[in-house]
Amino acid sequence: MHVILIAGGWSDEREVSLSGARQIRTALEDLGHEVIFFDPAEDFKNLLPKAKQADFAFINLHGTPGEDGLIQAVLDKANCPYQGTGAAASYLALNKAAAKEVFEARGIRTPEWQLITPPQGTEAPLELNLPVFVKPDKGGSSLGMSLVEKNEDFPAALAKVFAMCQSALVEEYIPGVELTCGILDGAPLPLIMIRPKDGASFFDYENKYAEDGAEEICPAPVSEAITAAIQAQMIVAHHALGLNGYSRGDFILTEEGNAYLLEINTLPGMTPTSLLPRAAGAIGMSFKELIAKLIEVGLRDKAE
Repeated sequence: MHVILIAGGWSDEREVSLSGARQIRTALEDLGHEVIFFDPAEDFKNLLPKAKQADFAFINLHGTPGEDGLIQAVLDKANCPYQGTGAAASYLALNKAAAKEVFEARGIRTPEWQLITPPQGTEAPLELNLPVFVKPDKGGSSLGMSLVEKNEDFPAALAKVFAMCQSALVEEYIPGVELTCGILDGAPLPLIMIRPKDGASFFDYENKYAEDGAEEICPAPVSEAITAAIQAQMIVAHHALGLNGYSRGDFILTEEGNAYLLEINTLPGMTPTSLLPRAAGAIGMSFKELIAKLIEVGLRDKAE
């Protein structure tokens, strides 16, 4: 097939996107596909005509554009199939506050939260008990995130997010271990436990992408009952948001055994250190086989 590989973009996660694209391109070529690389940051106005000429689009974008559904909307206009979720559900999932409203409506446990917008300013009152996380409402890779433990540090954390032209999601800090659960073609993948390296207060950008970053254990060393409960919760959340193909959810597991869903990523990372390929590997699926599966499911979803 003639595959257009869409990566790069103009978000703060551009370099992560490009890193993953190199590995994806190799896999696509090994599968016998003709690959054309396309960076919307360099040539956005030609996306529609180039997509019309392609048999399939493989999207490896993070943040905006990509996870916000913009690229998917253009591909839909070109009648070009792609892997993963469509435009509307992508936008819903990227907006953490909106996604949390959906989780709560479906009875899915998520940390208490508050949305603060730039018009409210850095002096907006904190409605949650400290400590709290402050993060961009749209975005990923933990960019712009702060752990706030003192009231006097709260305005600076908000200013950090507002400088990224974002609204701020303020989230209750839940002590526990971080677990991630992937979904592939409607079925849950093995859980991964994430242990940030010594000195890190949370799973930040460096922990995610540095070679000496966080320890990632797969399958996660938790009971079968906890594993099954989190996987079931992830399936409910995946369908509640209207997602397709694949996704990856981040959870916090407390000492009491309660799991809290933080957020869901509709275009999980595809770098050598990324979590979803590692979980797929735990069930014997190579990276090349994972790429082939995502194309298969994307073509099937488009035909339905």
